[in-house]
Amino acid sequence: MFNLFLKQAQKTRQHSHLLNDALEKKYQELVVKHHIHSDAAQIQVLGHLQHLLDDISDQVEEEKKQSVLSRLLITPNIAKSLYIFGDVGQGKSMLMDVFYQSCPIESKRRVHFHAFMQEVHEYMYQWRKQNKGDPLVSLAEKIRATSLLLCFDEFHVTDIADAMLLSRLFTRLIQHGIIFVATSNQHPDELYSNGLQRELFLPFIALLKESSNILELVAKEDYRLSYFKSIKTMFYVGGGEDGSNFLQQHFDELTNNGSSEARILLVKARPVIFNRVHGDILFTSFEELCGRALGAADYLEVCNEFSTVLIEHIPVLTVDIRDKVRRFITLIDALYERNVKLICTLEEPLDNFHFEDKTFDFKRTRSRMVEMQSEKYFQRKHLMS
Repeated sequence: MFNLFLKQAQKTRQHSHLLNDALEKKYQELVVKHHIHSDAAQIQVLGHLQHLLDDISDQVEEEKKQSVLSRLLITPNIAKSLYIFGDVGQGKSMLMDVFYQSCPIESKRRVHFHAFMQEVHEYMYQWRKQNKGDPLVSLAEKIRATSLLLCFDEFHVTDIADAMLLSRLFTRLIQHGIIFVATSNQHPDELYSNGLQRELFLPFIALLKESSNILELVAKEDYRLSYFKSIKTMFYVGGGEDGSNFLQQHFDELTNNGSSEARILLVKARPVIFNRVHGDILFTSFEELCGRALGAADYLEVCNEFSTVLIEHIPVLTVDIRDKVRRFITLIDALYERNVKLICTLEEPLDNFHFEDKTFDFKRTRSRMVEMQSEKYFQRKHLMS
C-alpha cells in the first residue's frame, strides 16, 4: 500500500516536470519570435516560477485525494509564494504572463493589486450592512472557494486604509492555503515608505517576507527604454485606420501581445473606468480622458497606476471644446511631472497646436509634449505618489 502512494507521488512530480518544460518552452518561443531577448536574470526568476508551478501542481493533486490514509502517509506540499520586484522595463509583467498562461489549474486569478484592494473595501462595506464581526473571515473563505492562486500586478501601497488591513487579510488568505505571485517596483521594506502610521503596517511586511520568496529582477537592459529608443515616432499624425493600427502595434509590442481588460480606479470613492488596460499600460482615447468630467485628482491616479499611456484621436484643439482642452492641459502636466511615457495619435502636427486663450498656458503644454518624445525623457524613472 505504501509503495502505491509513493508511485502516485512520483507520478505527480513527473507531471510537474512537464509543466516545467511548458513554462520554459513558452519563454523560448517569445525569444524565437523576437518579442523578447533571452536574459540570464529573467531565466533565473523563471526557474523560481517553474518550481512554484511544480508545487502548485502537487498541491492540487494532493487536494484531490479523498483517502484519509493518503493524507497521513504523504506530507502535503505547501507552496511558498513569490514576490518579484525591480524597476520598470525589467520584464516582470512578461514573466507573469508566461507563468499565468502556463499554469493549468482553473482556480487562479490575475488582478492588478490596486483593483483587488478596491474589491476588498467594497466587499467589507456591503458585508457590514447586514452582518457584525470581521468581514475578512468571510472574504478569505470566498476567495479560497474560487482561487488557490492569486497573481498580483503592480503591488504597491499608498492608501492608509489598505495599509491598516493588509496584515489581517493576508494572514487569513495564507491560513486558507492561498498562494500568491506578486510583481512590484519596490522591495517589501520600501512599501508604504513614510506613510501615515507606518508602524502599524510593519507586521504585514514581516508576514510578506516570511510567507514568500523575495526575488529582485535586474535584467541586463531596460527593455522598455530600448523599445522607446527604437521607435521612430511617438506621436503619429493622422487618424483613421492607420492611426489605430499605429497604437495597436505599440500596445502589442509593449505587452508582448498581451490581452487587455477593463479597470476601475477609485478617486475619492468615485469610480473611473478604463476599458483597455494591461498591467501598467493604458490604451485610451482623448474622449475617454478629456471628454468626461475628470480633474487633477483623476489624472494623478492615472499616473500612479500606469507608467505608459497610449492616447488615440487627439483632435484639433479649438475654443469649441474649451473644457476638453483645459482637461488635456491638466493631463499633460500630470503625465509629464510623473514621467509617464506617452504615445499618441494627433489630428494635426504638434507645431500646429496654437490654442490662444489668456486662461490657458498652452505653450508650456506644447513644449512638454515635445520633450516627452526625447531620449532624456525616456530615461526618467516613473514616479508614483
